[in-house]
Amino acid sequence: MAIMGTIAPILTAGWMGANGDDGWRLADYVARGGYAMLRQILENRRPPEEIIAEVKTSVLRGRGGAGFPTGLKWSFMPRALSGDKYVVCNTDEGEPGTFKDRDITRCNPHAIIEGMAIAAYAMGANRGYNYIHGEIWEIYKRFEEALDEARQAGFIGQNILGSGFSFELFAHHGYGAYVCGEETALLESIEGKKGQPRFKPPFPASFGLFGRPTTINNTETLASIPFILKMGGEAYLNAGKPNNGGSKVFSVSGHVNRPGNYEIPMGTPFTQLLELAGGVRGGRKLKAVIPGGSSSPVLPADRIMECTLDYDSISKAGSMFGSGALIVMDETTCMVKALERLSWFYHEESCGQCTPCREGTGWLYQVVHRIENGEGRPDDLETLAHVAGNIGGRTICALGDAAAMPVQSFIQHFRDEFLYHIEHKTCLVPKDVQWAGSDFHRFGN
Repeated sequence: MAIMGTIAPILTAGWMGANGDDGWRLADYVARGGYAMLRQILENRRPPEEIIAEVKTSVLRGRGGAGFPTGLKWSFMPRALSGDKYVVCNTDEGEPGTFKDRDITRCNPHAIIEGMAIAAYAMGANRGYNYIHGEIWEIYKRFEEALDEARQAGFIGQNILGSGFSFELFAHHGYGAYVCGEETALLESIEGKKGQPRFKPPFPASFGLFGRPTTINNTETLASIPFILKMGGEAYLNAGKPNNGGSKVFSVSGHVNRPGNYEIPMGTPFTQLLELAGGVRGGRKLKAVIPGGSSSPVLPADRIMECTLDYDSISKAGSMFGSGALIVMDETTCMVKALERLSWFYHEESCGQCTPCREGTGWLYQVVHRIENGEGRPDDLETLAHVAGNIGGRTICALGDAAAMPVQSFIQHFRDEFLYHIEHKTCLVPKDVQWAGSDFHRFGN
């Protein structure tokens, strides 16, 4: 796995310990200054409002996809309310193209634990869960080991470091359902129920886990907290660009020479990240990039090459920053085949609660599958546009949008390729030069 540490060594630190492969353990984390911020906060009884203000200053935006300002989200928690309050870490990383959170958890689990403890102190929470995707069992076991180390050292549990502050933290192993990455479906799953999204409002900050106030943050978001407080919010912000603070771990997969995770400043040009990833494999031409995980709209090469890697630039280009997972496709990619594979994923992962998603994702897949297999009809593109348009914005959670947006963007930017399939009953890209259209499922996950 290729890596690059720059501003905050969220990902890379665990591979730099004195004990080689055991660099993720507590001893190495403490040797690198780990838990120093938690200790300092508790010993100095730092006001929680001051911590939240520092996170707001950093302009740390949620690293799971939505990009909501973290400090603002923390301020919604009713600190003065008595009884249990929860901090939940969302490590349910199941979208094609995404694989950063599992490596952060594998290589630097104590940064997540420290970040969660600081977050709990700032928001007045006393209990927490890290919900870990069901298909990465070894990562779950790694986090459990790190949690045991932290608990035995007094960084988690009752009366932490003799401060009077208590915070119990647990790992929860999910079952591999993509929809459980949606925060309310995740809460339902922790409660032992079927992982299906809840209607909002009420929002988790007022009625969350077990009916109590809850804040859910992404793995990378929480792992960033100790580094932000060490650097200072303004310094962290300046390490990125306005409205896009700090550094970000980008997952790069697909047709590149060095796929992997790269931690670089927000606002870095896409061309620079592509260069870090070794360029397009085989010296071929870049055709398209999905910039934020498979649910974000695809961008053709000419658009993505002009982008910087931040929320504003990607949005202006017509896509979504998402989780920062880039799927790179070269000139040998059959875009119809690629969309067929994505449509199958969202059809399979729909929880079935909402009719537009339950029925519509199946229709999308069937029509794209028909086109790919030489049975396309003249009105298929209009059918796809109609179905996708009746899914987006009409479901409880964003899975419906995630299924619709790739269909809409693929047809928008590569309409000629779809028409060629329909008219000629074969692919515009000759079969003998197609490199990855048939194994698109290998991208990312």
